[in-house]
Amino acid sequence: MPTPNPPATLVRRTQSLADVVVDHIKGRIASESLRVGDKLPTESALMEALGVSRTVIREAISRLQAKGLIETRHGIGSFVLPPRTDNSIPLGDASTMHDILSMLELRVAIETECAGLAAQRISPAEIDALRMALEAIEQDQADGNDSATSDLQFHLSIARATGNEHFVGALAQLGKTLIPRTRMGLEQVGYLNAPELRATVNREHHSVFEAIARKDSEAARAAMRMHLSNSRERLRRAHEAAGTQAAATAG
Repeated sequence: MPTPNPPATLVRRTQSLADVVVDHIKGRIASESLRVGDKLPTESALMEALGVSRTVIREAISRLQAKGLIETRHGIGSFVLPPRTDNSIPLGDASTMHDILSMLELRVAIETECAGLAAQRISPAEIDALRMALEAIEQDQADGNDSATSDLQFHLSIARATGNEHFVGALAQLGKTLIPRTRMGLEQVGYLNAPELRATVNREHHSVFEAIARKDSEAARAAMRMHLSNSRERLRRAHEAAGTQAAATAG
């Protein structure tokens, strides 16, 4: 079915562009121009129809996944899911800065213990997998690619090393919401991608890895708690910096 023309007000709203794309697709689902099981238009088709970048489309798709409205099948596409039949809030649903910061508080509680248990239980093969996940983050950065997927794999690898599938399930349900920059505007992401901040994050990842690899559970807990607490502070600053920049532009 052809994609309807986007509303003329698309890029003039006060929402972020990703929010507008989310609303556009939700509207098509509500109007049943996209039905349960239907495949969403390709990224390229959405980019052309809505006049936005690939980054914006991917951010919108990530938000729709977190809301439980669509699922993405690797190499095939994204499909509309049936409506939820319960009143619970999806664990990965974080669309405001308050939600994102609250999600990080939850992650501190979960992942601090994950790191400690991983240090106690990790196998040599899992250490290698964790090292490869760490290297993949840095390779993505060196290649100029978004490292959200590899970052997610690093955290999931730690959860797997606990031997407790409930940890893995909880973090997998969060999906890319686990990586807060996937929930943020382009200005905020630009702030977080500054080379000095990326270098700091990489050092924190290395500290977590090294503590787990040497099986020091208390050091692993401390390193993960510091990493996530620092992440929360970086996000808060990015939000404030983006707000200051927007105010200066408007002035």
